[in-house]
Amino acid sequence: MKAMEGDQTLMRIFLGERDRVHGRPLADVLVELFRAEGFAGATVLRGTQGFGAHSRTVHRDNILRLSEDLPVVLEVVDSEDRIRSILPRLEEMMGGGLITFERVHVIRYRGHDR
Repeated sequence: MKAMEGDQTLMRIFLGERDRVHGRPLADVLVELFRAEGFAGATVLRGTQGFGAHSRTVHRDNILRLSEDLPVVLEVVDSEDRIRSILPRLEEMMGGGLITFERVHVIRYRGHDR
């Protein structure tokens, strides 16, 4: 396991549940890509409500009717260089969506092998 402390980059990728690549959920494909490339980790968060670039419809999760396209956010923390190196591959897979970067300070990163 690589040590990761200090200043790093958080990349957030905003998608919808319906986003697909080769018939598979895009979030699943991206997590597999980050794992295969040896990134420190990736987390997928499912939103309960949101809207996208076109702002036509608010997609929401409620008891009476489940949205078929809830928002999904994928977060990855690693060095800025590693994250930027993967951007061309992301561009090939993403038809739309939003990608943001933030500087973060990692104070502890530890695997399960305590």
